[in-house]
Amino acid sequence: MSDQIELLPQQSRKRNFAQKFFSQPMGVIGLIMMLIALITAVFAEQIAPYNPKDAVDVTIDDIYAPPDAEHIFGKDDAGKDVFSGFIYGSRVSMIVGFFGAFIAVVVGGVVGITAGFFGGKVENILMRFTDTMLVIPSLPLQIVLIAMTSPSLGNIILVIGLLGWQSTARLVRSQTLAVKERKFVMRARAIGSSNFHIIRKHIFPLVFPLMAANTVLVLSSAILQESTLAFLGLGDPTMLSWGQMLSFAWNRSAVSAGAWWALIPPGLGIVWVVLAGTLLGNGLEQIFNPRLEVHHLSVGKNMVARRKPKSEAPV
Repeated sequence: MSDQIELLPQQSRKRNFAQKFFSQPMGVIGLIMMLIALITAVFAEQIAPYNPKDAVDVTIDDIYAPPDAEHIFGKDDAGKDVFSGFIYGSRVSMIVGFFGAFIAVVVGGVVGITAGFFGGKVENILMRFTDTMLVIPSLPLQIVLIAMTSPSLGNIILVIGLLGWQSTARLVRSQTLAVKERKFVMRARAIGSSNFHIIRKHIFPLVFPLMAANTVLVLSSAILQESTLAFLGLGDPTMLSWGQMLSFAWNRSAVSAGAWWALIPPGLGIVWVVLAGTLLGNGLEQIFNPRLEVHHLSVGKNMVARRKPKSEAPV
């Protein structure tokens, strides 16, 4: 009986989260779009009619051949099916997005929690370093770092992850500053709990939901950055991605040939995933970020009118 009583608050929290999330149409749309992209990437071999790595016999008529019943997205400059390349290209974009976002959120979370919890000189050093990294343009630095190493998938993930943690660090720091002033944290200090115990048991559980919501936003940014690098010729040459498809089509005269089918599908794929991550991330942030509940820009059910002070005389 006691076990059932202890489970009730957790079940009610899950129910409240589901009700809040599904009451936001934009967040639900973002979730559906993201699930479609994930299913496409996971089951690429079953969905794609051809394997882009397979060799094909090409004639002059196959180069930028228009869409037909057998090739619904037409063919590229190598005479290969664009639809199959589009399906397989989603894998690289999603892998870079998820792993790059994971690295960025882990680094940003550690920096933010450490700066917000310890304060003083530790906070000043970490946040000044964060501000410095925010000032440096990320794209030129990514180009330099990848060009100095090698444009492999692992290096691209590391570079995107290690240069995209600043916004997460600032967000987590502000939330940590609010959480550490609560009474249960002060009680834990009074009974002699160590800093690591307080962070692990009290700070991190309350900061983690906000980190999870921010992960989805960082994911869409990481996918866009990978596509930009691949379009500039700095993608992994052994793996096909949407940015690489755009780079090949642009550099091999798809525009002058009028082969719109070689440009539009990968471009729409990038827009689809970035929009899905933005909608889903904003929906989760509306639930987990307490500051957004009373924001003066909130609309609809979340809009809160400013109350007049009691001392103010009516006009």
